[in-house]
Amino acid sequence: MLAGLGKAPIKDEIELLLEFPSGLVPLLKKGEIDIGLVPVAALAEFPEYHIVSDYCISTNGEVASVAVFSQVPMAEIETIILDYQSLTSVMLCELLLARYWKKSVKFISAVNDNYFDLISGTTAGLIIGDRALMYINKSNYQYDLGAAWKAFTGLPFVFAVWVSVKKLDKEFVKRFSEANGVGVIEIDQVIDGLVFPDYNLSTYFKENISYPLTPTKLAAIDLYLKGIKELADSQDPQ
Repeated sequence: MLAGLGKAPIKDEIELLLEFPSGLVPLLKKGEIDIGLVPVAALAEFPEYHIVSDYCISTNGEVASVAVFSQVPMAEIETIILDYQSLTSVMLCELLLARYWKKSVKFISAVNDNYFDLISGTTAGLIIGDRALMYINKSNYQYDLGAAWKAFTGLPFVFAVWVSVKKLDKEFVKRFSEANGVGVIEIDQVIDGLVFPDYNLSTYFKENISYPLTPTKLAAIDLYLKGIKELADSQDPQ
């Protein structure tokens, strides 16, 4: 999607800041940026927000880049070390453990990539992003969270959406969304410029990841936000 934002006419209307989605949340809160591609888990933090594009980062089943890796079956896992880079994926993991796999485990938050070496015995690890794609086939069991969510709900899962905290000009929003669409159409050009030997990037960007933000995906966002709120409320000692 970002590739389209670097082209006219939209490129002359925006200043593009490259940052992890989680890093954009505080900037939106402070009003330092007008639009951000933010993790869906963060939507609950905004008293008001507006989705400003017809495109998102989502999956309609197996996502490949968000998974629990383990040396033992799910039934035998006692501890899961949680990746430190994605709150949305962490909360999805906790929600699926509680509601889909109906299993209680000890969660430990990782602080860096060194936890990969700790995935052994009954200790599993939630790994996301490029590192998950590199870790595929390095453990006996892999539990893809996109596939698990699909099996649990029958819905796709949305990881990030374009959001503003105030209403923007409708014509600008239209041009911004159209620019996102250009990036999706030209995805082959993006893939051709990347080198990644551990996983087929054409498969990843064109099959594992889904971009149009459909009504079904909006419903999936609502269900996810409701689920993580209910889970948090159930864990509140008060």
